[in-house]
Amino acid sequence: MPSLEAYRRELDYSYAPGLYPSLEAMTKHPEFVRRLLIASKGEGHEGVDKLCALAEEKRIRIETADKALSRISGKDNCFAAAVFEKCPRALSAQDDHIVLHHISDQGNLGTILRTALGFGYHDIAIIRPAADVYDPKVVRASMGAIFSLRVTEYSGFSEYRQEFPHLAAYPFMLDGSVQMDDAAAEAGHPCSLIFGNEGSGLPPEFQQVGQPVRIPSSDEVDSLNLAVAAAIGMYAFRRRG
Repeated sequence: MPSLEAYRRELDYSYAPGLYPSLEAMTKHPEFVRRLLIASKGEGHEGVDKLCALAEEKRIRIETADKALSRISGKDNCFAAAVFEKCPRALSAQDDHIVLHHISDQGNLGTILRTALGFGYHDIAIIRPAADVYDPKVVRASMGAIFSLRVTEYSGFSEYRQEFPHLAAYPFMLDGSVQMDDAAAEAGHPCSLIFGNEGSGLPPEFQQVGQPVRIPSSDEVDSLNLAVAAAIGMYAFRRRG
């Protein structure tokens, strides 16, 4: 087997560090998992034993790799990591989409992926430049939710919009013309919920895209954390049924 490299975007594989992310990878898409790395101190651990049993069942190679795990996770207490092939999946044209425009923070991206899955959204469009969705830090922050999602990256919003012109678009903007609850009450299906960069939000031209909406909040804060705002928006639109 070829030696494993430190992760970089250009590789055709990545790592799912941690017991639960590794379990999600091997449960949801075992065909993409190349190897299971385990720590020597994890032998006999219930979670590690469960992973190894699953790997043997799926005929996935198991390696003890303490140094690699420390390098991948940046921690000394990582007991396992699945090595998986990057597996972009085409978005559904019949379901709601979460569109993330120039998201730069890996933790935010991973948290949003997990939140989306929790609210029943399975289609995620990422507009570059953006954090790398396959970075081990993102995979870890998503707690393996990425393996249950359809995720596609686009070079620009126009590329995404050209592929899905029929989806009603709802850009979330501080100066959105309609309050979120009102927009959600009238929203059709399927639709695109669009969220912008952590610092700059969506560019002004998104005022001309679909129906811009705003999340009502007090004037004591200037904005909400992106992951929090996305969670609020996803919940509000999911309640419409």
